[in-house]
Amino acid sequence: MIHLTEKKKITIMIAIMVAMFFSAINQTIIGVAMPRIIAKLGGMDYYTWAITIYLLTTTVATILVGKLSDIYGRKPFILAGIGLFTIGAFLSGLSTDIFQLIAYRSITGFGAGVIMSTAFTAIGDLYLPRERARWTGLMSGIFGISSVLGPLVGGYVVDHLDWHWVFWIFLPLGIIAFIMIAVLFPKVPRREGETIDYLGSFFLTVTIVALLLAFSLAGEGPGKYAWTSWEILGLFGLTIIGLAAFIVTESKVKSPVLPLSLFKNDIVTMSNMAGFLLGAGMMGVMIYAPFFIQGVKGISPSGSGYIMMPMSIVMVLATAFAGQLMTKTGKYKGLAIAGLLTTAIGIYLLHFITIDTPIYLLIMYLCIVGIGLGASMPVFSLTVQNAVPLKQLGVASASSQLFRSLGSTIGIGILGTIMSSRMTSRLTEMYAGQSAGQSQLPPEQAKQFGELMNPQVLLDQPKLEQIQKQLPAELLPYAEKMIASVREVFSDALTSTFFASAIIMLAAVVIALFLRAVPLVSEKDHHHQLQKSEKPSGA
Repeated sequence: MIHLTEKKKITIMIAIMVAMFFSAINQTIIGVAMPRIIAKLGGMDYYTWAITIYLLTTTVATILVGKLSDIYGRKPFILAGIGLFTIGAFLSGLSTDIFQLIAYRSITGFGAGVIMSTAFTAIGDLYLPRERARWTGLMSGIFGISSVLGPLVGGYVVDHLDWHWVFWIFLPLGIIAFIMIAVLFPKVPRREGETIDYLGSFFLTVTIVALLLAFSLAGEGPGKYAWTSWEILGLFGLTIIGLAAFIVTESKVKSPVLPLSLFKNDIVTMSNMAGFLLGAGMMGVMIYAPFFIQGVKGISPSGSGYIMMPMSIVMVLATAFAGQLMTKTGKYKGLAIAGLLTTAIGIYLLHFITIDTPIYLLIMYLCIVGIGLGASMPVFSLTVQNAVPLKQLGVASASSQLFRSLGSTIGIGILGTIMSSRMTSRLTEMYAGQSAGQSQLPPEQAKQFGELMNPQVLLDQPKLEQIQKQLPAELLPYAEKMIASVREVFSDALTSTFFASAIIMLAAVVIALFLRAVPLVSEKDHHHQLQKSEKPSGA
């Protein structure tokens, strides 16, 4: 595919970008709407599972499809990914409780993993690394554009329409993406001499699922287990066994699903480590910033979308700049370090926000995060692709997506535990001070006060206002005081996650310092190498 005409390449890239936009917009539209959806469906304690299960199935799909697409080509897999994503999104809109939503999100996540893995690898099929940087930046910009539009549309939908439409409004785009890929994307013959590594795929899946379940189930609250419980220790034990079996299998099979030789390349290893930490650290902002805006500041989902929008805009601009800079210079290390450090600073500043922080200051901090993420996100998949031969492009790209997805899922588990632990300890203190006065109220009013002490009610402003209207006038000052106390507890818990995210991002900066810098190969370099190799040895 690298020898196709430029016009044909651009046509294929347009089809890929439509597919990516369909996947991305269906994710970003949900971010701002999710707090309200959880408030409607109930189950705030299981909120992170709606995100975790998506990331878990995305991770498994990404790595399994990477090697298969190297053998069979990208086209059948990206079509299957679009189909699965569409089905999962449609079913998610039919959910009647949090557990159905979690189940349907797992289907959506598997489809997203297939789309992401094949789409980014397809860029490598079409372009050499230096030209690839421009398109990688544009593809990352697709996420940025969806991050601008998604929160705005998602906020509008939950404020003015039924929440189910959050999952359905962009489904026609999936049909368009499917048709474009089916018509425009070239089909390639199966690579001969390659076999499918079923055993390695099984052990890798066991390792990933057990590891992510351990981090997702550990913590406090319903459906959670203590870190030292036999359930969590058993999952970690299964992870170790699965990993050992996987390593033994991969060292013996002819066509391993994830060649261990990849990790002998220090650029691949360091890039994937940095990508892992980037995925973990950014979750603190992507998930919990809307919670702070809606739950602590008391702003509607639509307003939350407007507040998050500037961060998304500067992320798009920074991503485009990063792609152009890498294409022009062929260098990436300084950009990676600067981007990660800027992100760490922005997240650290978010640690200091309170209920009284002005909105303009919150937006300023989020924009700093956006600049850093935009500059650093395109780098690490590109460095991995630049460091491997063309025949390993799919599996190398999949490894990059794998480590970022692992980081995101494990990051959610760790950050969720930090938030829950902090909130539980603070709420326990508050309950002790409120229980005596609450016991003297009539049962109905005592129940209403009990609802006000649940942070989940802060995410559903209409319900909060309804409870306040039903209380006698003489109790309103006490109710307002209680709501203010719960907001303070929620704020403290959320900013604790920002602090932890900043530490994770600083660790990514340290890793990036040790990343070996190798110039990105351009098409000009490639032609020069071909000409040299074609010269007679005596010339």
